[in-house]
Amino acid sequence: MATASVPPLKHERIARVLEDEIRRGSMPRGRRLPGETELATRFSVSRNTVRAALVELGQAGLIATRSGKGSFVTYDGNPLNVELGWAKALQEQGVETRVDVLRLDEVSDPALAAALGEDSDEFVVIDRLRSAGGAGISYERSRIPALPAVRAAVAAGEADGSLTELLRRAGLVAAQGEQWVEIRKLSEPDAAVLGRQAGEAFLWSRCVTRDTADNLVENVESLLDPIHFSLHFQFAAAGLS
Repeated sequence: MATASVPPLKHERIARVLEDEIRRGSMPRGRRLPGETELATRFSVSRNTVRAALVELGQAGLIATRSGKGSFVTYDGNPLNVELGWAKALQEQGVETRVDVLRLDEVSDPALAAALGEDSDEFVVIDRLRSAGGAGISYERSRIPALPAVRAAVAAGEADGSLTELLRRAGLVAAQGEQWVEIRKLSEPDAAVLGRQAGEAFLWSRCVTRDTADNLVENVESLLDPIHFSLHFQFAAAGLS
């Protein structure tokens, strides 16, 4: 005797409808979903049922809910090609961003030089805010060796464009590196820069890249909006039997 299939629950049906809309691009990445009351009216259900549907979407990695700000689409079926630089990689995904240079300077930083094992403690400082849809999505603080070619590129105004291209034109081509990632709560100063609330959870990343001769290319610390960015690492284990 065949067993009758169990129909999906109300919140499951709602989750499937919203998932389909997200995956088809009707609600693109970064857009805030309608509020619980609006969704409850649309589907003729209670707000508790809507909350259960949003939980399912969150567990599926399709949305992230920020306290007091609602739920935002995070689905992105195509990874960014970071070798292009973020500006071009995001542009290829149809994400229009604005980049503001917040600090452009040259400093002496013996502590950083010692930590990196560098002989010279002179660095070019480039701090940049990247925004999309009027909101800050990343805050990137780069420290680059103060080579003559780097100084010339900065003087020519190239810090406003792709840093990846600036470094390449200066002869600094990354061939290896290390990266550290963790979740951090935004400090009040960083929250003010990003236009966010202090204490909001962001991805913190520090990446140190070097060329084939082990010369420093860039030391960059970034704060990334987890709604727009996720990190995927690949590695190969050598010498395992």
